[in-house]
Amino acid sequence: MKTTIRVMAIVTCLFMLQGCIHKVVTVPVKVAYKTTKGVVKGTAAVVGAVIPDGEDDEKKDAKD
Repeated sequence: MKTTIRVMAIVTCLFMLQGCIHKVVTVPVKVAYKTTKGVVKGTAAVVGAVIPDGEDDEKKDAKD
């Protein structure tokens, strides 16, 4: 009888804490994703500024 009560208590706790466990797992993943996304965009902008891709030359040729 005591084991049945313990099992029911554990199952009840699992259902009650399911939302908390979801937050603990997903929030750090979202933060890491957003941070990485920002770093990649910043790196691409810096590389684009340092290494020209020749678009200006193409526009000048088209005007002539």
